[in-house]
Amino acid sequence: MQSTLGSRTLWSTLARINKYDWKKQARNLAIISVGICIYAIGFTVFILPHSIVIGGMAGFSTLVYYASAGVIPVAVTMYVVNILLLAAGGKVLGKGFVLRTIFGATLLSVLIGFMEGYFTSHPPLITSTPMSVMMGSVLLGLGIGIYYGHHGTCGGTDIIAAIMAHKTQMSMGRVMLIVDISIVALSFFLPFDGDMEARIQVRTETIIYGWLSILIYSLLADKYVAAGRQTVQFIILSDRWERIADRITRETGRGITFWEGKGYWTKAPRTMMMLWCRKYDIHHIYSIIKEEDANAYITSTNVRSLYGNGFDHLRVRK
Repeated sequence: MQSTLGSRTLWSTLARINKYDWKKQARNLAIISVGICIYAIGFTVFILPHSIVIGGMAGFSTLVYYASAGVIPVAVTMYVVNILLLAAGGKVLGKGFVLRTIFGATLLSVLIGFMEGYFTSHPPLITSTPMSVMMGSVLLGLGIGIYYGHHGTCGGTDIIAAIMAHKTQMSMGRVMLIVDISIVALSFFLPFDGDMEARIQVRTETIIYGWLSILIYSLLADKYVAAGRQTVQFIILSDRWERIADRITRETGRGITFWEGKGYWTKAPRTMMMLWCRKYDIHHIYSIIKEEDANAYITSTNVRSLYGNGFDHLRVRK
């Protein structure tokens, strides 16, 4: 009898965990999709119509598009090159990264392919190049921050950087920066009607716009990802600690550590709980505590860095 009850408890617990994992994965995919949509709009609507080459696979595909006089669409180049890069580095990158990249690259290529024909054949939505590049860069940074913050990727220079980081001691960020700057600089050699002096004057301006775009969207993406990964430490003191701990574990997936204490004045035993979570979990945790014990004592502090299972991976460069 006890064995049967124990098995039922085990299976019900596993079912709850799997249900939570599926919900979390579905939520992440939905948010990643939103981020990719924002990126596609920022690039196709505001950057591409002004013939500005930016970093990443979008920038490389723009080079191919203008070098072929518009014969090879941006979306086609993006998707084909991403698949080739994944095929070349699939063993190094790992199954999870490959699957996420296929999803992100496919969605981004479809969205850009759907929009680019219209926006490259009509006047730009914003005629001022500086304003359009700035608006597009803001949307790019927001989109990248959203899908990076939820472990999404659209491939491109991400794949190259991941392979280089695995093979060498260079960080992914440094590799991506070098590749992106080089892609923008290559726009100098795109077909141009005019002499060398005119080419230098026009291409220098577009290259500066491309580098400024990289700076803007990189900074915004970093800020967004850093804010989303900010870690908070909770210490909770409540008589209903079991119920609170159970709900936090089931509903947010965050583990609880507790220890026994004793009140000095009452000499009564008390149980204290400690947990770490991301910033986006804070409101949910506060809501759970308030619903279960409105009189609970709570402290929360920002943690500068947290490494371990479920958080950041500790990497020490040689």
